[in-house]
Amino acid sequence: MDNSFSLTGQRIRLEPLSDKHIDGLVAAAANGGELYRWSPVPQTREQAEQYVRTAASWREQRTAVPFAIINASDGALIGSTRFWQLEYWSWPPSHTRHSRNGPDACEIGYTWFAPTAVRTGANREVKLLMLTHAFEQWGVFRVCFHADSRNERSVNALTKLGATREGVLRAHRIAVDYQPRNSVRFSILAEDWPAIKDRLTFRLTHSGNRK
Repeated sequence: MDNSFSLTGQRIRLEPLSDKHIDGLVAAAANGGELYRWSPVPQTREQAEQYVRTAASWREQRTAVPFAIINASDGALIGSTRFWQLEYWSWPPSHTRHSRNGPDACEIGYTWFAPTAVRTGANREVKLLMLTHAFEQWGVFRVCFHADSRNERSVNALTKLGATREGVLRAHRIAVDYQPRNSVRFSILAEDWPAIKDRLTFRLTHSGNRK
């Protein structure tokens, strides 16, 4: 599977995260303040360099597909996101899915935006692009999301997306404050996708510049 590809929408372009985006990451994260309290966002050049190196390593290991989020109108970097936790299930050789190159399930995460991109509709378009690719190109069975239980903004956004809340995973991952964090788990299944796609498309078309 090619883990280095771009996705293009009307106002947003997702392009493979690379060294050329380091300065843009730092600029996009400037003045984030409370917005990034619960999100792993690189806010210095050194942190951005490590962020890109780690993302590139995961891409080489075929466990992630990291993107820079670009504003198509002016080419400015306005955030980052990625597919990760790519799952390749062990299908028997006789099964029709055995020879597939794409993952069977994945997570969307590490998503953050510059303060100026919040409540502009950018998040909706990013989710539409990524979910469309996951379900319609890869043919995944499930896309999941995990939000720090303290991050009410992310939990609310996933609820509005239409993803199903599955529960809370206790001491699931290390948080940005280096404490074991409880994660609220959401998922979208292949059978859920058509209705959620229609909902996202409608909101992008009719709701104006709102998150």
